Amino acid sequence: MKLKNIILSAVLLLFIVNSGFSQYSTKKIKTKHEAYTDSLKQVEYDYIFPIWGQKVYEKGFDIPYPVGLMLNSVWMRQDIVFSNLQLGFEKEGIDIPLQSVEFIKFGQNTNNSQNYTFRPDVWVLPFLNIYGLFGVGSSKTSVNVVAPINLATDVEQDFITKGFGFMLAGGVGPIWVSTDFNWTWNKPELLDKSVQVSIFGIRTGHTFVFKQNPKRNIALWVGAMRAKMGTETIGQIALKDALPAEFWDTKDEAVTKYWNWYDNVATIPQKIAADKVLTPIVESIDNADGSGIVKYAMDKQTKELWNGLIGAQFQLNKHWQIRTEAGIVGNRKSFLVSVNYRFLL
Repeated sequence: MKLKNIILSAVLLLFIVNSGFSQYSTKKIKTKHEAYTDSLKQVEYDYIFPIWGQKVYEKGFDIPYPVGLMLNSVWMRQDIVFSNLQLGFEKEGIDIPLQSVEFIKFGQNTNNSQNYTFRPDVWVLPFLNIYGLFGVGSSKTSVNVVAPINLATDVEQDFITKGFGFMLAGGVGPIWVSTDFNWTWNKPELLDKSVQVSIFGIRTGHTFVFKQNPKRNIALWVGAMRAKMGTETIGQIALKDALPAEFWDTKDEAVTKYWNWYDNVATIPQKIAADKVLTPIVESIDNADGSGIVKYAMDKQTKELWNGLIGAQFQLNKHWQIRTEAGIVGNRKSFLVSVNYRFLL
């Protein structure tokens, strides 16, 4: 039993956290808060979570309230790389299955998204937080085709998000480190299947406790995030919606460029592939009716997996925290604002 208690004490000392928002290490209150530290040692902690909560208080550490309800607003912009494109086409009397069209080349493609999520969480252990993610959002993807013709279009759609994650956090004194893992499934309205996104984040920072109120603090941190999305994308879109409204005013120019490529540049294999699906689409465009459904499948990935982060949180008291975080280093840019309410259970 003695060895068990020693191990438990070591674990608690290493991993205690002190924040309503999971990122912050707890520090043992300094002598200027000695009265508060002594009061913590006298706490009778009879709540379910976190497990070992009583042990934490007996050692004079403060811990966040175990259950949190958070609202997040996240804006993000990043470049997307497309590959292995396949197209199909369906209209009255025509049903062309997906065909490889790898001769279509893309330039810079950028996605902008705005996401609103609800994040319930619980500190199961003093160093382990488990949470869910549920939300809605909208995205706009600017797609640039550079071959066989130049064509730019924007695809706008709404999506729903659901997922889960966990975080490990710990610290020494006011310095803390946290690692965060989550998996979400995002279902855009134009895709047949949800897109899985896995995120790993690591952060380190410093918590500054208010002298006159040890329950109030400000934390500042830096970190990095790795985001990887599921590569396969399958969906369909009406031809009239796949192209910008202004395209139809100059569609004759685009059709002419296509036939110039077909007659003067395309290889025999490219012409065979184009005749299966791309030529019928161009002919529908040439008829100016915009009818038909374009089916597509492709692989996509973010241009860069990693980006750098800076962030801050103000804890008003053990119930309320306000947090902001920005992605500023790397191709991915982001900005998050959240409000968190925590309570005992």
